[in-house]
Amino acid sequence: RNRADLFCRAKKRRRTDSAYISLTGISLHEGDESMNFCNSCGGRVDFKMPGDDDHRRFVCTDCGTTHYQNPKIVMGCLPVWQDSVLLCRRAIEPRSGYWTVPAGFMELDETVIQGAVRETWEEARAKVEILAPYCMFNLVHVNQLYIIYRARLIDLNFSPGPESADVRLFRQAEIPWEHLAFTSVHQTLSFFFEDRTAGVFPMRSGTIVPQDVGFRDEAGPDDQLGNVS
Repeated sequence: RNRADLFCRAKKRRRTDSAYISLTGISLHEGDESMNFCNSCGGRVDFKMPGDDDHRRFVCTDCGTTHYQNPKIVMGCLPVWQDSVLLCRRAIEPRSGYWTVPAGFMELDETVIQGAVRETWEEARAKVEILAPYCMFNLVHVNQLYIIYRARLIDLNFSPGPESADVRLFRQAEIPWEHLAFTSVHQTLSFFFEDRTAGVFPMRSGTIVPQDVGFRDEAGPDDQLGNVS
């Protein structure tokens, strides 16, 4: 097996592993995301601390390239129509069959808002008007930043996209709480219905922290919450 073949296999593996870890919170490797080959030349890498750094990095043993790995951004929106919210039932792993807000990884050459609108179209074939940023969660255990906007559905012309098995409007009493795909989705919906009752929607921030069983949300500082009783 030649080096080029190993390089291509390594790149494909990293893309798959990264998506799985980020979306599920289930780590496939201890510590940092696994990397076996250099993106620049295909050579082997060592995980060590470069002389001018204070973090361990993957460093190529052949060309000397230092590979910096940074958190991934997941963005989406919570589309609202009157007293209901739009959710998608996932048709792909991870968490196939569970419900989520339309969201996904940010692409190159787009803003966060553009990404949220794009993901909503891709997953729900829905057109939305972005209202305001709403939730920002740190998911340090999966090296991810999760950003959700409040949005208004422009019309009721929505349908499942390629990654969704179903798309549906839910009133609060109809939310499938036990069948939500991710903790971040559960927390976003909980905040939304709480804030809707109060009549004000402050920007929510915090950190999703894994527990022995499930997760907890550690709220971040927010001076807007003084307006919410």
